Amino acid sequence: MTNQDRKKKLKWQLPFLALLIIGTIYIIKNHHETPYQKNEGMIFGTIYHLTYQCDSSLQNEIVSELQKVDHSLSPFNKESIITRVNNNDSVLLDSMFLDVFNLAKEISKNTDGAFDITVAPLVNAWGFGFKNTDSISQNAIDSMLQFVGFNKVWIENGKIKKQDSRTILDCSAIAKGYGTDVVARLLEKKGIQNYMVEIGGEIAVKGISPSKKRWRIGVNKPTDDSTNTNNEIQTILNISDIAMATSGNYRNFYYKDGKKYAHTIDPKTGYPVQHSILSSTVLAKDCATADAYATAFMVLGLEKAKLILDKHPEIQAYFIYADENGKNQIYFTPKLEQMIQK
Repeated sequence: MTNQDRKKKLKWQLPFLALLIIGTIYIIKNHHETPYQKNEGMIFGTIYHLTYQCDSSLQNEIVSELQKVDHSLSPFNKESIITRVNNNDSVLLDSMFLDVFNLAKEISKNTDGAFDITVAPLVNAWGFGFKNTDSISQNAIDSMLQFVGFNKVWIENGKIKKQDSRTILDCSAIAKGYGTDVVARLLEKKGIQNYMVEIGGEIAVKGISPSKKRWRIGVNKPTDDSTNTNNEIQTILNISDIAMATSGNYRNFYYKDGKKYAHTIDPKTGYPVQHSILSSTVLAKDCATADAYATAFMVLGLEKAKLILDKHPEIQAYFIYADENGKNQIYFTPKLEQMIQK
């Protein structure tokens, strides 16, 4: 065989050799593809579910981070910072408490006080909080409104200061979202690019799911369900690199003397809201923000919520509300349409 013949033969063999190498690399890569881990457990009185792409489980580190949030922000934890604040102890605030307090103050300002973490006495009085009272009256509400209001509490030299010692804080409408963010940040510090963190329905997602697609997250139909067993889906959102939270009055409510009382309390009136929004789903860059705005929009009602959304294009929302005939209708911000599964 001449040198020219050898060159011709080699010329034809090289592409096949290249394909063989590429194919081998592909097979090896997929054979050793990083698996997805799944963790679940209980925190903040609710269940959490995590799915993330990692060689090994990070459950212990995740639980440790969630316990830090609990120690800072749980009113059910007798040793937590927020409990000591509510007991008027002189306690130095940690970074988690400061993060949540400052974000809550910002969102309170943006929503004209509709989001207010000092509303706890009223929530408790109506039977939805971490303490319950047996009866409620207009006089009792008027009395509590004297020490409810975010303008009556502030931070000074790393400690909480109160205008009235009876003011107490409850971060339950933002803490689950914040806890979700804390776990998401831990995963990102570990270099994890694909994950879904869900704590009690508050969610943060990044990258792709195990099916190599965007994460498919359902929005429940707002059917009265105090047992939390109805999971009928209204719609599915295909999302990535975003956080999502939902607030609604269809699971935490009771009837008394033929009237329905739901857990969302208007900080200005002291009464459970009676607006048409049944379910408020918000998408934002972080879950604490989404969590707080979802609650605020339940307080504000549809028309006022739309006005705030116009001022904050970085926030997306999906509302299920009852029209004047009592039929369920849907409103969502324009940018959200591309996320809705057809």
